[in-house]
Parts: sequence; structure tokens; C-alpha cells
Amino acid sequence: MENRERLGSRLGFIMLSAGCAIGCGNVWKFPWMCGKYGGGSFMLVYIICLLVLGLPVMVMEFSVGRAAQTSPLYVYRTLQKEGGKWGPFGYLCLIGNFALMAFYTVVTGWIIYYFVKFLTGGNENFGFVSMITNPGINVAYLFVTVLVAFVILSFNLQNGLERVTKYMMGALLVLLLVLAGRSLTLAGAKEGLAFYLIPDFSKIDGSVIVAAMNQAFFTLSLGIGSMAIFGSYIDKEHTLLGESVHIIALDTLVAFLAGVIMFPSCFTYGLEVTAGPSLLFDTMAEVFNNMAGGRWWGALFFLFMVFAAMSTVLSVCENILAMIRELTGWSRPKGSLICGIVVFVTALTTALGYSVIHFQPFAEGTAWLDLWDFIVSTNALPLGSLILTLFCCNSFGWGWDNFIAEANEGRGLKVQPWMKPLFRFVVPVLIIIIYVIGLRTFPWK
Repeated sequence: MENRERLGSRLGFIMLSAGCAIGCGNVWKFPWMCGKYGGGSFMLVYIICLLVLGLPVMVMEFSVGRAAQTSPLYVYRTLQKEGGKWGPFGYLCLIGNFALMAFYTVVTGWIIYYFVKFLTGGNENFGFVSMITNPGINVAYLFVTVLVAFVILSFNLQNGLERVTKYMMGALLVLLLVLAGRSLTLAGAKEGLAFYLIPDFSKIDGSVIVAAMNQAFFTLSLGIGSMAIFGSYIDKEHTLLGESVHIIALDTLVAFLAGVIMFPSCFTYGLEVTAGPSLLFDTMAEVFNNMAGGRWWGALFFLFMVFAAMSTVLSVCENILAMIRELTGWSRPKGSLICGIVVFVTALTTALGYSVIHFQPFAEGTAWLDLWDFIVSTNALPLGSLILTLFCCNSFGWGWDNFIAEANEGRGLKVQPWMKPLFRFVVPVLIIIIYVIGLRTFPWK
């Protein structure tokens, strides 16, 4: 394989990393999780999880990537001390990324379908259930998603992924601000914001805390090497705590504004905020169908969603591609073709899971999407983050001194000595406790 590629600018790094974090986790999953778990109560616990758990893990993931200068597949093997047994954990990253794309590409296809429907004026005669049970629609839009992603990735890093993501993220932020401004003019804005932003402490229980932690890791794509790969593409001019703060702030802003768009709309039109996964689709479609100029507002909203979802698809598929190329030595075009085929075939389980391939892994009504999400959100992300924390902060892994030397190199915010107990003890203990609670309270049947 040729010499390691580099990003062309710091802005490119921040936009790529934020693009990986900003996606369906922010604007599809976050609002319905927030609605399901009590609005402001969930928001409060979620922000705490981002700061206490998400920020330290992101710094560590960037650090191992930049120090190792490899894909996540080999970061542990490269940085471990002589005789270490950490190497196999790199394969957890590969499995986690494939599992994520097994359902994420399908959800992205749904978003593209809704955008096309609003853009072409066909927004009044379709619905979420009819869409997910139509195998033709699911397979066709899954194919479009995977094709676009891997065609872009077949070009070199700066001319492909970096350039496209810069424009996409810029457009995403502009559309988001326009839609949020429009939402604040609705009649139910006050009630919607009150539900969204004012916490009810009586609603905070173990299930809310577990959901908030899993969502924090999901929205930041932590634990499966999605940030480590971009760490390997940047120079050492800036410290990694400062870069992580910028990315998390941008990610949180997008999630916050997504809620500002949705909840005032729900309260204005008397729609159910606890609608679950269909909140983004049926609920928001009904909002726009009842709004003056709703076709065009809906088209703008789902265009914003397309940009958000595709930014993550591109970033995670770049991670998969980098790992496979290091494993095989393939060129970008060849790796893109083969990885695209494997992602597409794996995601067919989700695309056909509501019509042709019936499978109920957990409680009644669950399908392939729920299984892939369980593998990723409930297991791979928190366990991968736990492994990363133990590796970076203990002498039997990479070690605290090596981690700090890498994280603090350059200009910007630095990890301080007083933070060591947080990184070394608080983060892993909290992950273990919340993970165990999550398994105990999971709706298996």
C-alpha cells in the first residue's frame, strides 16, 4: 500500500471528524430517544455523559490513531508493549463498523427517499410503514447510498472525502439554522422547548442513564475506531483535547438544533413526541404536509438530513476501507469496489427485514435493524470504549505517560494531571456499571 495519505487542512480534519459524529445519531436517533425518555431529563443526562465519558474517550481514540499512524485494525498491535496481547481488539473495530453500516446505510436510503418524495411533490401519498415494507424501495435506495459513498471514497483522500465533506457540512449547518429559525415561529414553540429543555428529575432512572450513555457513544461514533482513523491522517500542530472539544461542541449543536426543529413542530400540530424511530419520518412529514409551503420546507429538511447521514456513511466507510486496504494491500478503487459490495450485501438483511427476511431477535416487532443496533450501540461502542480506556491509561497497555505525550503535543487545551483519575478510573467504572445495567434492563422479550 502507498504511503499514508494526509488531510489537507485542520478544517478538513474537524469537518471530517464532526461529519462522522454528526449524522442519524443526531437528527434521527437523538430526537426520538429524547422524546421517549422524558425530553429535558434525557438531555441533561446526555450532556453529562458527553462531558464525563465522551470527551475523554474521544481524546484517547484520536491519540492512538495519531501515534500509531495506522488504521484502527492495527493500532493496538502497533502501540502495545512487547509481549502484549491487545492486537485482536483491532478486529472489534472492523466488526463494529460493518455492523453499523448494516443498518445505517438503509436508514440513509430512507432519508434520501423522503427527500425525493418532497422534492418531486409526492409527499402526501406515502408513509414510513409502507416504505420499510417495500423491498424494491429499500434495496434501490440502499444501492444508491452505498454507490455514492464508495465512488467518492475511490478518489484520493483530499480530492474525494475531504473536499466533499467540507461542502456537505457547510450546507448542513446553513440548512439547520434556517429550519430551526422557522420552527421557533410556530405556535407550539414555547411548549415544545419547555418539554425539550426543562428536566423533570423524577423521570431520571437507570434506563434513562443507560440510553444517554449509549447515545453519547453512538452519536460520537466512539469505541470502534471511527475517530482513530482521522487521528492517523493529521499532523501534530494541535493538542487533541482542544480538537475534541471543538468536534463535540459542533456535534452537540447539531443535535440540539435538531430537537429545536422537531419538538415545537410536534406540539404545534398535536403529534406524539414518543413516536420512536418513525418520529423523523411520519411525524415530521405530517408537520410539513400541514404547513404553508410545506413541500419545500420538507424538501429542505430532508436535504439537511441527507447531508447529515451521508457525512457519517462516508466517514465510517472510509474507516472500513482503510482497515481492509491495510489488511490486503489493495488500491483505493479496488478496495472501494469490494468493500461496497460487502456492505451492500450485509445491509440487505436490514433492507429486507420488514418484508422478505422476517426475523424477530428480541421483543415483538423487532427486526434485523434492532439486532444490528444492539450489536453496535449496546455492545461494540461501550465495550470498545472500555478497552480503549484500559489500554491508554494503564501500564499493562500503552500507558498513561505515552498517551499524555501524544494527546498534549501541539498548541491548544491539554489534558491536566488532575484529570488522570477521571480518565483512568471514573470512565471505565462508569462504563462497566452502565453497561451491566443496560443488559439487565434490555427488552429481550
